[in-house]
Amino acid sequence: MSIPDVTTGPELPLVRRLEAVGFRAWPADAVAYDGSWLIRLTANHDSRRLNSVNPLDPSDSRDIVARLEKAARRFSEGGRALTVRQTPLTPQALIDYMDEKGWSRIAETRVMISDIQSLESNDGLEHLPTRDIARFVDARLDVTGDDASKKTGLADIIAAIKPETGLFVFETAETGPTAVSLVVHDNDLAGLLQLAVAPSERRKGVATSIVQASLRWARLRGARQAWLAVEADNHAAIALYKKFGFRDVYRYLYRRAGE
Repeated sequence: MSIPDVTTGPELPLVRRLEAVGFRAWPADAVAYDGSWLIRLTANHDSRRLNSVNPLDPSDSRDIVARLEKAARRFSEGGRALTVRQTPLTPQALIDYMDEKGWSRIAETRVMISDIQSLESNDGLEHLPTRDIARFVDARLDVTGDDASKKTGLADIIAAIKPETGLFVFETAETGPTAVSLVVHDNDLAGLLQLAVAPSERRKGVATSIVQASLRWARLRGARQAWLAVEADNHAAIALYKKFGFRDVYRYLYRRAGE
């Protein structure tokens, strides 16, 4: 698994901005800084994004070994394995160190963006988001088949999101929940998260409809662009997003020692 070279030129400010809105859209329980390294830990959810070291300055490469050891102790105290999220903002010296030590590369992800002001669609007019977090969480667990033990952690994360949030649940009387999505409106940007479609409802246009409804809601609230993160090998989802004009901005992956 590889990751493209560090982004340079006019895209780098966009990378920084998308990183910032991404952190606000999916908040961690505990946040600390070591220089420009952002350390995120969350006790009741095992998401890598919520439990990772996130370097935010490509030039901040001092004392790599000592800082990783310090972070490892912090993660161990929280019952987590030390995980570094490697983005275009990660110092090359840190990348070289992890490569040299044989750190594993996990879950390459594409971050994409689209100009939603140019999207013209009346589909989804009848679909409005719910304000009921418990209902949304129950629906998502039902759609994805995830373990019920994740319910409290997921509900806590969503409740902690500060920007305006739209929780979309598609369902029918016969089958129950068919799809869910979460949209976070942050100034002129909107993040599309937690999109999931029930296996029995795939390839029926449900995913297209819920994305249309989600983006329309964000657009009506003033968002000009939408962003999302999708695993690089999720080809079906990437094809769907490209229909809505999403393009790659950058990629990231996770690194762990000894795996």
